Amino acid sequence: MTRGKFIAFEGGEGAGKSTQARLLAAALERRSLPSVITREPGGTPGAEAIRALLLGTEGEGWNPRAEALLFAAARSDHVERLIQPAVAAGKWVICDRFVDSSRAYQGGGSGLSDAEVLELHRIGSGGLLPDLTLLIEVSPEVARQRTAARDVDGADRIGGRDEAYHAKVAAAFARFAEAEPARFARIDGNGDAEAVHSAVMAALNGMLDQA
Repeated sequence: MTRGKFIAFEGGEGAGKSTQARLLAAALERRSLPSVITREPGGTPGAEAIRALLLGTEGEGWNPRAEALLFAAARSDHVERLIQPAVAAGKWVICDRFVDSSRAYQGGGSGLSDAEVLELHRIGSGGLLPDLTLLIEVSPEVARQRTAARDVDGADRIGGRDEAYHAKVAAAFARFAEAEPARFARIDGNGDAEAVHSAVMAALNGMLDQA
């Protein structure tokens, strides 16, 4: 059986990752390529339970190290129970966030070192990385507009952090993409959904030609 592919969408709040994940899955279906859409934190019952702990706005929340540990635990379950079995079965796994979000949010935004976040990932998930990470980048103005429209009932604990925090997150994502150009494709997410989808498909051309 042909091994599937593991594709992650990354980016800050309001980048349009979920929309692009759905559009990519539909495009793969038209090519008769089986796919699974999933997300982080989440994707399995255990990881979804941890998601509720992390993103709920009740209580005091978590210090950065505890937050990173919870993300790593959710990811470990997600990788073992969903991602690796699906890829082994020949499916394309399309994930809304993966380890680079922990690197950007708990690392760049909250001050943990990149080495610490990656060590947790090594312990919990064997250091698994996507075959390609699609980093959708939007301007702060576009991000504000989209999150205001999305979060009419209020932002989650992490999404609701201040602009300075999210600026650090965006800068961290940009550093990762610059440091690892073979693993990242940078996508301008400021246009409409179809324009962004076209850029996503262009970035995946090589993989799709081999599928």
